[in-house]
Amino acid sequence: MDRLLRYFLSQFIRRGAITFTTASGTRFTCGDRTGPSVAARFLTERTQRRILLNPELALGEAYMDGTFVVENGTIADVLAIVLDQPEMVPHWAKLQWWLRYFVRHFRQFNWRGRAKNNVAHHYDLDGRLYSLFLDADKQYSCAYFETPDATLDDAQLAKKRHLAAKLLIKRGNRVLDIGSGWGGLGLYLAEMTGADVTGITLSTEQLQISNARAAERNLAQSARFLLSDYRDIDGPFDRVISVGMFEHVGVDFYETFFRRCAELLSDDGVILLHSIGRSTGPDVTSPWITKYIFPGGYIPALSEVIPAIEKAGLLVCDIEILRLHYAETLKAWRDRFMARREEAVRLYDERFARMWEFYLAASEMSFRKQNLMNFQIQLTKRQGIVPMTRDYITREEARLRGEELGRKPRLQLAGE
Repeated sequence: MDRLLRYFLSQFIRRGAITFTTASGTRFTCGDRTGPSVAARFLTERTQRRILLNPELALGEAYMDGTFVVENGTIADVLAIVLDQPEMVPHWAKLQWWLRYFVRHFRQFNWRGRAKNNVAHHYDLDGRLYSLFLDADKQYSCAYFETPDATLDDAQLAKKRHLAAKLLIKRGNRVLDIGSGWGGLGLYLAEMTGADVTGITLSTEQLQISNARAAERNLAQSARFLLSDYRDIDGPFDRVISVGMFEHVGVDFYETFFRRCAELLSDDGVILLHSIGRSTGPDVTSPWITKYIFPGGYIPALSEVIPAIEKAGLLVCDIEILRLHYAETLKAWRDRFMARREEAVRLYDERFARMWEFYLAASEMSFRKQNLMNFQIQLTKRQGIVPMTRDYITREEARLRGEELGRKPRLQLAGE
């Protein structure tokens, strides 16, 4: 078993350096020995067999169970090396990748009931967990780092400002926020632009907090949040925005999503979609992520998104690719989570804390080392709705920044 493990790991890990110790005590180093030295130990032979049979699922499970232990460095250091290899999938696991690719449509077939259950699995966890690592406004999506030294709170505020500028909102515009989270973006749009905002979510936990925040800010008349599927909401709306929700739609529902957005949008309206994306074409979701973090989730390639937009009769006005912004966001989340890790253990248990640590580390390194990015796509029904050049974004951001400075206190989470 030790020889087999050494052979396959050495074939896969060509960059960096990881020293492994097997359950029987054998030590070997994989990689070209560049970069920091990392060491890890397998505690059971069963874990070694599972890593060989199903590495993409078994590594995360072994770390959660405590049978794969990092002795020098952290799990983030291990994943930084593992996810930086010439081959994204170990060659002995490629058959499993193809099998997952063939069944991905079934795994992502998110009809209404399944979509709600998928959301509940992740977003209806104890709200105190998210307070351990998110910013004060509970923005659970990619931040926008205008400068390298920006804090997480500043970068999340900049993200809301950047999105608002692209929407070209006029006072009184009806805005639909699909996947409204804990309400931070909807409240920002209502307060800073004078929009009439409707946010929809499938999370009962998020719904309660969002409406409580609106009431606390005296914004309940201009920002309301509903428990609703995007397929069931009534329009029309002057602006439609969706941030961090499209990853839960499922590839078979992309056309449904964009057609529904087009139906809900007024003729001179603007749609803005902010989503994680991949740069190298269609793929599959990590089996570990599917099982433990985001059931039914999938990160789309632009080549899968654009045809659905075209079939809905919408015009693409602008596409912006955010490179490494999510890597920095996730690093900030991971640092904050690790600083308060014991609180997560008390909320759940040690295994859950290791799961969450692995999730944040694997996500960060996927953005930092592999093919993931974020895209923002601006859409309209006809030409001439948005300006011909992008200068308006900078001007509107400057105006909104002035509005923010003139409003004290800043938006806060209800009860803080």
